[in-house]
Amino acid sequence: MEDDPFLRKFQPSELKIASEFLTNCLPFLSRDLCKDCVNVLSDRIRSLDPDHQMSVYLEKVIGSRVYAKEKSCFVCVEHCSKVGGEGNSKAGLESEGTSKIETEISFGTLSEVLGSVLPSRQAAETASPRMSWADMSQEDEFEEEDDEEESRKAIDASPMKTPEKPKLSREQREDLRLKNVKRKKDFICLERFKGKLVNVVDGLELHTGVFSAVEQKRIVDKVYELEERGRKGELRERTFTAPQKWMRGKGRVTIQFGCCYNYATDRAGNPPGILQREEVDPLPSLFKVIIRRLIRWHVLPPTCVPDSCIVNIYDEGDCIPPHIDNHDFLRPFCTISFLSECNILFGSNLKIEGPGEFSGSFSVPLPVGSVLVLNGNGADVAKHCVPAVPTKRISITFRKMDESKRPVWFTPEPDLQGIEPLPLDLNRSDSAARSAGSSSNHNGSNRRGGYGRRGGNNYETRGYYTPERSSEQYESREWSSSQRRGRPRPGRTS
Repeated sequence: MEDDPFLRKFQPSELKIASEFLTNCLPFLSRDLCKDCVNVLSDRIRSLDPDHQMSVYLEKVIGSRVYAKEKSCFVCVEHCSKVGGEGNSKAGLESEGTSKIETEISFGTLSEVLGSVLPSRQAAETASPRMSWADMSQEDEFEEEDDEEESRKAIDASPMKTPEKPKLSREQREDLRLKNVKRKKDFICLERFKGKLVNVVDGLELHTGVFSAVEQKRIVDKVYELEERGRKGELRERTFTAPQKWMRGKGRVTIQFGCCYNYATDRAGNPPGILQREEVDPLPSLFKVIIRRLIRWHVLPPTCVPDSCIVNIYDEGDCIPPHIDNHDFLRPFCTISFLSECNILFGSNLKIEGPGEFSGSFSVPLPVGSVLVLNGNGADVAKHCVPAVPTKRISITFRKMDESKRPVWFTPEPDLQGIEPLPLDLNRSDSAARSAGSSSNHNGSNRRGGYGRRGGNNYETRGYYTPERSSEQYESREWSSSQRRGRPRPGRTS
């Protein structure tokens, strides 16, 4: 791959997107191909992803196929008609124990394969903003667009007729992804609260693998678009807020949809909570797609469908101080992380050590693309905070308003009504997550503010389209014994 001048134009993260795109399209790219040809094509796709993050899914796609021909297909026949007996003279193409047809078949160079789907950097800089090929490849899974055409024009490159091969439907692909979501729900941190020793993080859940790398990129691009509109004054006044940065940890950009939340008592004397007479913009359509995903994929219950959200855009050094979310919002609620990993601290007695620096009993690393659900003690007993982040980060928190606290102008979104979760055996996935978390070595208690300084994992920040940090990396992540036991820390009783 390093020797290909075309591929050197692109970052590894972009090639990973290409690998993910081609893997998803493999059932269509390999239509009417024999097993040998499919293996050659899959090897080409696999070479784009040196870390083999998509290998598991790729093997499932290949394994689910039924091959009408074991020895040849129209590609083999066409190739042999062109090459004839000259194939054996090609240097480097023959190997002992491998058939001539398999070694000589070529699907073109990687440059040729990707040239039609990866835009050049120069063209990308000058082109007008449009949906990329990668975004469109995920539409059927993320936006629930119309089903693909059921029939295609038959490829008749040879007189040999082959029966139509089975292909993975949208529902089958979604089912595969749903089953691969990792769900951790056994967080434990024991602290004294009201004279009793309680698990203050009971009710926390961490879901990884809910959003693909391409989907994350699309969401982040939308956030940047909304930020730009806010700076131009194209959003309502209370929707977009960008305070001046007068010290470390102060000044993160916020964008609110569905309701205007007052963080502290304002000059008019309004207490913290939802300002019922202040107008903000409604939920963008893409955010409603995210909400539907959260309900359908068993991240949030259908009894608590979010109707508002707040976007936080962090620059380096920005933070969120210790707090408990206002009860104008129902439980559970969730927050999704983008761009970079960070730690979130929990505890009934979090301490402020300095600007952007906090200490507490329990820390949870939030991978890129992960969804953290807060409920029970994790939402109402333990406070939580985000220490100063080391690099750019975006989070989106989705919450359902108490009906009595909704703005006077609020109207429920019709397309967020009656959402039903997909069929899923959660008992199996939960037991798998618990068994994965039972073998653990990582240290992780008594963290202090400042990213990754104590406990958890300090991963390199590589941007938002890095699928290894949003799903597979957490598949084998080990959780510390101190995180499971909680390692009690003395705290004030209240």
